[in-house]
Amino acid sequence: MMQRKHAPGAPGPDPGTWDTTSAPRAAGFERNTTETRIAVKLTIEGGGHYKIATGIRFFDHMLELFTRHGAFDLELKCDGDLDVDQHHTVEDVGIALGEAFDRALGDKRGILRAGYFLMPMDETLAIAAVDLSGRAAFAVDTKVRTRLVGDLQTELVTDFFEGFARGARANVHVKTMYGRSNHHKIEAIFKAFARALRVACSRDKQLGEMLPSTKGLL
Repeated sequence: MMQRKHAPGAPGPDPGTWDTTSAPRAAGFERNTTETRIAVKLTIEGGGHYKIATGIRFFDHMLELFTRHGAFDLELKCDGDLDVDQHHTVEDVGIALGEAFDRALGDKRGILRAGYFLMPMDETLAIAAVDLSGRAAFAVDTKVRTRLVGDLQTELVTDFFEGFARGARANVHVKTMYGRSNHHKIEAIFKAFARALRVACSRDKQLGEMLPSTKGLL
């Protein structure tokens, strides 16, 4: 039985109890509105493979590294009204991606449910924490002060994480602690988020099929 080894003294649940032997969890669907048309296919137990096209190249790059660092497989295509603005595309992709995780996780029995990660990106440090709680809430602090990074309107990073939180019915908190490069600030947040979500989605052999909540519902 394959297990992930755990460095002595590392915080949080022991990764040695993560169950990686069960069938992969996956979801695929289309989400169409008058503003965006999105097709998404997600496998949680993936190999970091991606095929992503949103029409915003820097956004594509963030989703690609999210997929690689989360060890997910993701195909996502969005045709949005970029002639109007980037807002609908970025927000709706967040909603669709969050919904894909929510569908793939099913009833969430036996998952760790919560995860966090502290990500260094050269001179930048970012933190992310995720709780797949069944309740949508978010807090985002990028510390980015420029209007654009690459071709992405930076204020929309918040809209992406808000959309994900809504679609996944999750608590999502991401923050840049410090840094100089605005590119690195955003990239570090996406990498930290991917790794925090990877932990939250992981199966826990100790829990078995138990729901990680005393409420009886997530």
